Amino acid sequence: MKTIRLLVFIPFAFSFLIGSIVFSGCKGDDFQKLEARNWSLVWSDEFNGEAGTSPDSTKWTYDIGTGQNGWGNQELQYYTDRSQNVSMDGEGNLVITAIKELYAGSGFTSARLNTKGLFEQTYGRFEARLKTPYGPGIWPAFWLLGSNIETVNWPQCGEIDIMELRGQHPQIINGTLHGPGYSGGNSITGAYGLENDRYDSNFHTFAVEWFPDRIDFFVDDYLYQRIEPNEVNGEWVYDHPFFMILNVAVGGNYVGFPTEQTPFPQKMIIDYIRVYNEAN
Repeated sequence: MKTIRLLVFIPFAFSFLIGSIVFSGCKGDDFQKLEARNWSLVWSDEFNGEAGTSPDSTKWTYDIGTGQNGWGNQELQYYTDRSQNVSMDGEGNLVITAIKELYAGSGFTSARLNTKGLFEQTYGRFEARLKTPYGPGIWPAFWLLGSNIETVNWPQCGEIDIMELRGQHPQIINGTLHGPGYSGGNSITGAYGLENDRYDSNFHTFAVEWFPDRIDFFVDDYLYQRIEPNEVNGEWVYDHPFFMILNVAVGGNYVGFPTEQTPFPQKMIIDYIRVYNEAN
């Protein structure tokens, strides 16, 4: 969720052409052959609550307020746990809503949920099926943060951005690693673009498969990026538990300011979050 540089694309051992952005519509499954994996579900939230209810408090907690320096990114929103900003829709989805309103000194509100202290895991598959918001200055994200952040600080704790999107480019998402020596503008990142489509038009599944020797990034089960320890310009810090974060930011140094053309409210609609361990 920290500022990243567009784009550093990491080549990996599959026989297809690589550009700075991979576009779908190339029928990846016709030729992409991956090693066999056997995943076992260990945690999930299907968001099947009644309309207007809050997320399961045994699974999710909240970041509230504006954080330090806009959560380190000069973001403009005030995060709340109000149902206006985060609630079930009664149709099997969690909805995070960014609203343009004056609230506690901020010009926008939204929500940021996390599993810190409730669920964390080292390695495995983390996935979300969701539909993004859009518009200039809108910044949705599904990401992981090292659980040791309180003791070693960021970026030593590590950060894995499974999906983040600049609302002004609703057809492109990025997957990114931040760690010591490769954070902020020097992060390791790759992009995956939709051809003649946008991520706010339909649901898509975003995932990482995290192993001791690599992290793979997927959109709709298409592997578009693999990052291995020898490809980072610093310490590989992805060998301890991470927790999950879901949020929709407004403004910030990754997306810039919203404009008069940014429609509000903006909603990220999440069908499910699922986490797996590799079965023996």
